[in-house]
Amino acid sequence: MEKAKVYFTDLRTRPGQSQLTKLEKLIRTAGIGDIDFEKKLVAIKMHFGEPGNMAYLRPNWAKVVADVVKELGGMPFLTDCNTLYPGLRKNAYDHLNAAYENGFTPFSTGCHVIIGDGVKGTDDVAVPVVGGEYVKEAKIGRAVMDADIFISLSHFKGHEATGFGGALKNIGMGCGSRAGKMEQHNAGKPVVAEDKCRKCHACAKSCGQDAIFFDGTDGKARIDHDRCVGCGRCLGACNFDAISNPESNTNTILDYKMAEYAKAVVDGRPHFHISLVIDVSPLCDCYGSNDVPVLPDLGMFASFDPVALDQACADACLRQEPLPGSELEEKMHSHGFCDHHDHFKNLEPDSEWKACLEHAEKIGLGTCSYELITVK
Repeated sequence: MEKAKVYFTDLRTRPGQSQLTKLEKLIRTAGIGDIDFEKKLVAIKMHFGEPGNMAYLRPNWAKVVADVVKELGGMPFLTDCNTLYPGLRKNAYDHLNAAYENGFTPFSTGCHVIIGDGVKGTDDVAVPVVGGEYVKEAKIGRAVMDADIFISLSHFKGHEATGFGGALKNIGMGCGSRAGKMEQHNAGKPVVAEDKCRKCHACAKSCGQDAIFFDGTDGKARIDHDRCVGCGRCLGACNFDAISNPESNTNTILDYKMAEYAKAVVDGRPHFHISLVIDVSPLCDCYGSNDVPVLPDLGMFASFDPVALDQACADACLRQEPLPGSELEEKMHSHGFCDHHDHFKNLEPDSEWKACLEHAEKIGLGTCSYELITVK
């Protein structure tokens, strides 16, 4: 397979130029205009941010993409699917309120917000995964699949299970219905090292299945594996490394399934992908708060190939030095630190982000090989 083209522009601006105009120039140069948008419904998949989190992509970025799509004759809408865990995005009523609270309205973005899997997260479509090894039919939000054209607009940041959240996670996990998310997460169940548990209850607050309880004589956390869906939120919530997953291949299988879900979403229709490497927080935008960025703001990337896009963003991040005072820098200077020479694995040693990209390439979603083209 020949190299994919990935387009890049930095965040530097001069008087008379803004980062928003640079994004428009980037996606036009990358070829978004080659798609026939005329009278087509266009799903722009993005994350609206859990209220309280300040790292999510602002509505201004979405408006740039929506305005270009409308100028090209398309009918865009912003979309995301409901979550498994507690918070303000687990059903469409709360999800829309969260989107509005964070500024995503027709007045700020120029297009509507449609929750992809319906009011309760049950409105999905079984989509065959061509070449799928772990998923034969992906459960994708119906509104996502009803669109004629698919665009992903991703915030590139860290993630406790997948190493980072980029295009493939935004597409694969993000477009899965609640049942689809459960299917991707169900490869393994975490356990608690009771000698490390501080009884802070942070893990229980993050669990959307009420699977964590504290009714033992010692008051330590325990996990009901009959309720647990293996989403991994408790791993990210625990600051004392008391929770781990004993199945060493769990995150790898999650990555494989996520790649196959992403392939189900984009197969058979035009698609285009944008990632912004800014506010690179250590955890995903699904939390109701965010830590300081672990890496510098790098810029904007765009491609027709989501695999090459993720690879280019990851490569750009790995060339950077961790920001002073960030979680990444603290971990790298902590006692007993083992350097993986990989910022994402240094943040989350059990993550296997490369497995997702390699599997995506294997099943024909795209290629890890790319040519980086800089747009001034």
